[in-house]
Amino acid sequence: MKVIVETDRLFLRQMNEDDFDALYLVLADTEIMKHYPYIFDEKKVREWIERNMNRYNETGFGMWAVCLKKTGEMIGDCGLTLQNIDGEILPEIGYHIRRDCQHKGYAKEAAKGVMDWALVNTDYPALYSYCKYTNEASIRTAESIGMRFEREYPDEANGTTHVSVFYR
Repeated sequence: MKVIVETDRLFLRQMNEDDFDALYLVLADTEIMKHYPYIFDEKKVREWIERNMNRYNETGFGMWAVCLKKTGEMIGDCGLTLQNIDGEILPEIGYHIRRDCQHKGYAKEAAKGVMDWALVNTDYPALYSYCKYTNEASIRTAESIGMRFEREYPDEANGTTHVSVFYR
């Protein structure tokens, strides 16, 4: 297992098919995903893992498994992906943390680790985070790692999408 990002309490590694059960607990949770366009079923979780495994080969990054250092337990995912944000393909830091592990700073810690990794390992002039405008927790996490509000725009999936950005 190769650690991609290490923080005080977490390590992030490439996810694999063995992470299905842990990731299903996150992505199929209706409360966690209430701001997402849909709730994941088993097929969508398997596709998510496969898509990220492909990303690692294609771009060298993707959503990584977020694991507790103390136990090695996977509690969510966080990473860098290329996303269509208001018609542009932009580097986006995303994160999903299991419900019982929320409100402990793990999303902030993981996202900051990913941002630090991206600033060293990529030459993108800016890093983004985007979500449904009502997802206040995700917006606060983006702001907590130094991102600032850039814009909101209408879209089919979210109604209105909120975009935060960090410029080098």
